[in-house]
Amino acid sequence: MEQRIDFYKASPDAIKALIALEAAVIKLGLEAPLMELIKLRTSQINGCAYCVDLHTSDARKKGETERRLYAVSVWRETPFFSARERAALAWTEAITNIAQTHASDEDYHNLSAHFSEREMVDLTLAITTINSWNRLSIGFRKMPAA
Repeated sequence: MEQRIDFYKASPDAIKALIALEAAVIKLGLEAPLMELIKLRTSQINGCAYCVDLHTSDARKKGETERRLYAVSVWRETPFFSARERAALAWTEAITNIAQTHASDEDYHNLSAHFSEREMVDLTLAITTINSWNRLSIGFRKMPAA
């Protein structure tokens, strides 16, 4: 597969705006390891090779273990994630697959048991932001470095 266009060059102002949103999301205060897990899981669901590669690498740099990284796609079947991480991963799947899930009450109630209202909004914004990056990267075929 070949990259279609370089979206950074094609519309620098649009990408600057998304970068600014990403910078704001990082400052919201959610745990960095949790943020990498939701970025990785979203990217896996969407099939974004570039983003899976990037966020796996970023998670390793932030101290994430190989065992947990390998298990993100099957997090429900492993004991490696805390209740808070599980709630975030379930919400990540619900929001990323919103057309199918409609963000079920079950996922919402589970999320609200582990996150404050502010954290729920912040997490949802983080999920929507990585979904935006995925859609740009997939649509324009951004490739991981060989």
